[in-house]
Amino acid sequence: MTKNKQKKNKAESKTKKENFKEKFNDLNDKHLRLHAEFENFKRRTAKERIDLYSTAGENILTSILPILDDFERAIKTLENEKENEGMLLIYSKFKTILEQKGLKIMDNPIGKDLNTDYHEAITNIPSPSKKMTGKIIDVIENGYLLNDKIIRFAKVVVAK
Repeated sequence: MTKNKQKKNKAESKTKKENFKEKFNDLNDKHLRLHAEFENFKRRTAKERIDLYSTAGENILTSILPILDDFERAIKTLENEKENEGMLLIYSKFKTILEQKGLKIMDNPIGKDLNTDYHEAITNIPSPSKKMTGKIIDVIENGYLLNDKIIRFAKVVVAK
């Protein structure tokens, strides 16, 4: 072989090596990116699954809340009657089941400042004293949380 052919072969082998190196680096980069995307996908779907389980019954519980309100109103109107015992038993069982599913009633806000993150002001009435201005005077409907997520705001009356 002549020196020119040897130089030409060395140059070709260097370019082949460089081409293989570039292809290797490209494929390695694609592999790493694909692996990172897959890990992100796994994390995202796991989080979505946990969120779904924690709020799976939200629609059902939201539609049941008016029944719970009706029970509470009926119990208040029948406080002194003997037939109220059966209704109290049904109400307490119903409420216990809902609490086991993650439903919690919001704290009683009477006397506290209006917090629009938790309360919905239905109406304003004149304040009985300066001290009560801007405070909640009455609760029309209780607010509820499902696994610490608000599913219904408390409907309240505020003193102005």
